[in-house]
Amino acid sequence: MKTLIKAARLIDGTGAAPVKDPILVIAGGKVEAILSGTVPAEFADAEIHDCPGATILPGLIDTHVHLNLPGDGTLLEEAMRETPGVLMATSTFAVGKALAAGITTVRDVGAHERTAIDLRRALQLGHGEGARVLACGQPITVTGGHTWYFGGEADGEDGVRRKVREMVKLGADFIKVMASGGGTVGTQSWKPSFTPGELHALADEAHRFDRLATAHCLCAQSIDDVIAAGFDQIEHAGFIADRKGNQVYDPAVAERLAKSGIPVTSTLAVGGAVLREMRARTVLTPADQAFLARWEKMAADNMAQFRKLRAAGVSFVAGTDAGWRFTRIDDLPLEIAMMHEGGMSTMEALVAATGYAARVIGLADETGTLKPGLAADVLVVSADPLADLAALRDVRLVMQAGKVTASRQPL
Repeated sequence: MKTLIKAARLIDGTGAAPVKDPILVIAGGKVEAILSGTVPAEFADAEIHDCPGATILPGLIDTHVHLNLPGDGTLLEEAMRETPGVLMATSTFAVGKALAAGITTVRDVGAHERTAIDLRRALQLGHGEGARVLACGQPITVTGGHTWYFGGEADGEDGVRRKVREMVKLGADFIKVMASGGGTVGTQSWKPSFTPGELHALADEAHRFDRLATAHCLCAQSIDDVIAAGFDQIEHAGFIADRKGNQVYDPAVAERLAKSGIPVTSTLAVGGAVLREMRARTVLTPADQAFLARWEKMAADNMAQFRKLRAAGVSFVAGTDAGWRFTRIDDLPLEIAMMHEGGMSTMEALVAATGYAARVIGLADETGTLKPGLAADVLVVSADPLADLAALRDVRLVMQAGKVTASRQPL
């Protein structure tokens, strides 16, 4: 049986102009066709979802999440005191919330041991509903490095090659590397963590096993080292220069990054979510006020660097860092809105979370755009997100591989 979705407009995720008065035809869990106008007589027996005034989009893709983490301000060190069972349950609830928000695919860039990989398998077996999961398993980090709690410590060129092989053995879809320190206590976000030789070994081993390799980079030298090593993607692309967190943008590094063609995951939502949380509180202690002031500066620096990197020619894909700090699993609309604030058109920002996201993470042949033959991962929102991105939070219908997973009738 075929399923049809009618709406006021359709955005296909490629960047093409919207289709007016579309009819999305779905069969066998895949997009069959995109028509326009009235429903042809041949579809008289089809199931029809009529959504007047609404917009049809591809299901959204968040390329940077941590499913183990709650996104409620809990520090990593506190979250990792929980048992693997609690971390698995947290992850399971997270993918359900993501799917309900129209985020049909998430890429988990770091979880404890094999929790995200096992969750991916349970979803594939049909044991529950949730966003499709791509998982790296454990992010590879130096001994005591950023997110070492997840179990991914490795050192030396032979050691990191072995760790890549271990992740491949677990079933990792891609390889994630912590190329600098980060928010983990005791790590140095202003310094590279791996040597250039180790980074070359990591990228080479990942590619030898046909896995894409992405790297967390919070300082300029780590960006340069990752470019030279031949990584496929960079997370954050920060320019932290000292232990106080001050950032010093380096246009020469930005130029090399642009020339490399390596896309960057923006993760602007981390700062946006912190500011949202702190500004919503009616009472702020002196410590809260100092924390808010630090994050106001960091968020402003990150936005300024986003604009400069785009001007230099760097391409960005949408990713929230959901789970980290106060970033919620359904915060992809916040990320998209902040990318727009940083200079992207609304269409560019939407493509960064649909078609371009799928291409960057290796899923373009499966999802990300509404093209015949691809999975019918669909989000229907009540209004036009090109006019106001806030429409992304007004979800009318969600479909994953042709199955309706959330539906709301208009008021």
